Amino acid sequence: MSDPDSATGTRGGTISVTEYDAPFGTECDPYDPSAGFEAFRVRHAELARGYGGAGDPDDPDQVQAMQMVLHLPKADPPPRSALLAAAASSVVALCLDERVGPGGPWEDRYLAWKNSRIRKVARRARGAQWAAADGVDGVTDEVDGVAARALVPGAVSAVDPRIRRLQIGGTDMDHDEPGAPDPDLPVLWINSKLGMTVGKAAAQVGHASMLLAGALSPELAWRWASSGYRCSVREADPVHWRSLGQRVSEGSAVAVRDAGFTEIAPGSLTVITLPAETW
Repeated sequence: MSDPDSATGTRGGTISVTEYDAPFGTECDPYDPSAGFEAFRVRHAELARGYGGAGDPDDPDQVQAMQMVLHLPKADPPPRSALLAAAASSVVALCLDERVGPGGPWEDRYLAWKNSRIRKVARRARGAQWAAADGVDGVTDEVDGVAARALVPGAVSAVDPRIRRLQIGGTDMDHDEPGAPDPDLPVLWINSKLGMTVGKAAAQVGHASMLLAGALSPELAWRWASSGYRCSVREADPVHWRSLGQRVSEGSAVAVRDAGFTEIAPGSLTVITLPAETW
């Protein structure tokens, strides 16, 4: 559905990153439910520090990527916008999951990816393939039967066989008309002029959800986490896209700028994200 995909972000000033440099101490165990917010703050601080500074490794087999699996049943496929929302939520949920935090079982793999050039690969699955993907380390987001799974990142040469066999290219979905977004949810606006496939768009909204979470204060990110990182995905026509660009310039939105490895020109703005109106 999408070849390896990479992007950078533009963050607005209003949704500013809140610095939090306190070390994670023994009094705040990431696996202790009572630790709650303080453990979350540590994971959020890591995400907010940004990513990609280390670049790619010299060995191409060690290039890091996050595999994304979109549940796309042959009969009664989900609406495109709902599937993309699930993809976005699953990515940010993994990035702030307790298992990527200090001492967690996914920490090393997550940080190796986060500190390299961020890449995501979106694949489709149905039936037994989807069930098999659930056995690979990752986080699934499912709302009203629409599901996507973000997998713990790793080297492209070490993709689990259950995932490697899943189709990447050649699939797209019809655009839908989901109506006005929920004011209680952040909105990820896709640049409709680019005509991205669903796989490319899934990778881009995954970038966008990460950028938004990192740009929020820990308190707002925690509030978002309490909702399961639910979000709305909509498409913006050229007129609306220009107005969204103004929001980025004003500092009240975050934007994804694509590296241009697949489908679109390098430097294209693909997604602009607005926080929930009620936040």
